[in-house]
Amino acid sequence: MNDRKCLECNEPLRGRADQKFCNDQCRSAYNNRQLVDSNSVMRTINRILKKNYFILTAMNPEGKTTALKTDLQKKGFRFDYFTNLYTTKTNRIYYFCYDQGYSELENNKVILVRRDMNGDLTALKN
Repeated sequence: MNDRKCLECNEPLRGRADQKFCNDQCRSAYNNRQLVDSNSVMRTINRILKKNYFILTAMNPEGKTTALKTDLQKKGFRFDYFTNLYTTKTNRIYYFCYDQGYSELENNKVILVRRDMNGDLTALKN
């Protein structure tokens, strides 16, 4: 008796003993559905990071400046999303969104900086 069934449409399977799907359409549909949740989370986070990056870039055209934290928030900046941290020798923490970064100052201010990533990227390629 053949009790093997397609994981997508539940139709009986004929053929190889390790077969899981009756055709390519069922295989694709099943795998796409499995990835939907994780891809949705990644898309949402990437969208937030991209928005943060463009806000920092627009507010820091010269490579180093100060801004009010509330101005960033008004533009939709999310302080809880960043790609990496950098701690200086004096223990100042910079939060980076790719090559654009910020560090909190007193009185609701932040310092915006841009880091040269060319050396870091060259090391990653090798």
